[in-house]
This record gives sequence, C-alpha cells and structure tokens, in this order.
Amino acid sequence: MPGPKRQRPATATLAAVAVLFVALCSLAQAEVAQKDGVRVAVAGKMTPTRLPRSADAPIAVSVAGHITATKPGALPKLEQIAIAINSHGHLKTGGIPLCRLGHISPSTTSEALAACRSSLIGEGHFSANVKIPEQSPFPSEGKVLAFNGKLGGRPAIFAHIYGTEPVPTSYVLPFLVKPSHGTYGTILEASLPRVTGEWGYVTGVSLDLQPRFAAAACPVPKGFSGAVFPLLRTSFGFAGGLKLISTLERSCKVR
Repeated sequence: MPGPKRQRPATATLAAVAVLFVALCSLAQAEVAQKDGVRVAVAGKMTPTRLPRSADAPIAVSVAGHITATKPGALPKLEQIAIAINSHGHLKTGGIPLCRLGHISPSTTSEALAACRSSLIGEGHFSANVKIPEQSPFPSEGKVLAFNGKLGGRPAIFAHIYGTEPVPTSYVLPFLVKPSHGTYGTILEASLPRVTGEWGYVTGVSLDLQPRFAAAACPVPKGFSGAVFPLLRTSFGFAGGLKLISTLERSCKVR
C-alpha cells in the first residue's frame, strides 16, 4: 500500500479541536440547526450520569456532528468548529504526556499510535465528500485519534485523521483548548484549512474523550437528586459567514 499523502503541519493553516465525533451517536437525542440550505445534527452524551454533588469524578464525553444539504447543490465548506463544555466539567491534562505534532504528521493510524500512544485521550470518525482526490487534504472517510498536545505553548487536542479512500491521506487538526467564563468553562476550537479548488466538503466528525481526560460533578442544591443542564454548545462555521449553533441539554443525578 502506498504511504500516506504528505501534508504539511497544520500550524500555519489551523487555529486549533475537538472535534471532534463517532458516526452520529444517539440521533434520537440529536439537536438540529438548519439555515440557508444547510442542516447540522449534533448529538452528545456523558457517562456516567450519576456523579458526586461537590467532587469531580471521571467521565467520558462523546460528541458527534453530521452535515447535510436541504436543497440541491453543493454544501458550503466547513471552516470552523467550536465546542463549549459546561463549566462544571473539566479537562485534565496533568500527568498525561504531550504528543508532538511532528511525530504524527503525516502518519498512518498505527504509526501515530506507535509514536504517541501514551498521549491518546480519545477516538472518533471523520467523513467528507471528496470530488477531486489529488487536491483533497482529507480522506473521504477516516479514523480520528485524539492526542494531548500543545500548540504555540497553549493546551491543544491533536485530532489525527487517516483514511485510505480515495488515496491514503493523513492530516492533523489541532483543537485549541481555551478557558472561558459563565455557563461554559472550556472551549475547544478548530479551524479547517482553506484550500484552492473545489475538492469537496466535510460531512461529519465525531469524538469520544476518555475518562482520564475529563471529570465533572453534579452540583445540584441539597434536597434535589438531579438536574437538567446544558452539557455542550457547538458552533459550525461555513464559508460565506453561515454559522449554525446548537445547545445539548442533558441530565445528571447525585450519587
């Protein structure tokens, strides 16, 4: 099998996550945003849902996004993804080794694991509609490995994408991990490369973060056993200025 298509490190063309996702988990619970002929369905969950009232406990977080057209014609290119995480959830980078971008770009899935297995914090899936294989920076479908890293001295998640169709292709999308205030305490943000030529468009991305990387509590007032809360807020930005935002509300119970 020929080696992966060599792509330059993404530092010059990308702002940074998570993104991002598994083949759209739990569509029955998906939030749908639609405008200007574009529909984005977003699903997400955390496990377990029974958590301490005041102390953090390890959790797994999953998020998945699927993009479709609601009218004839090509979809606009996805340019930016942002995932905001509720302030009662935390990403834990301490004690997890850092993966260096140059060690996994370019590489196959097995090569990336060999180089940075101790930094692995999640896995997922990626899909795109590829029209011109020789110009596409992405495979039409590929596995995503998420590694703990740093970009420009700031915390980041390196989403390593590798697929073999239409040709073996490797790419890394860095998600910057940014602190925030208010309802959402952490934002994962990634910018997709702007490439010349009508090579196609992204149709889906998923990411499952491991419990060793995330923790949360269920801080409901005494006298209450559970609550509904906004788990995630996602934003998908497209060429031309279109932005579709979804908020995923989920529940937790005190254990």
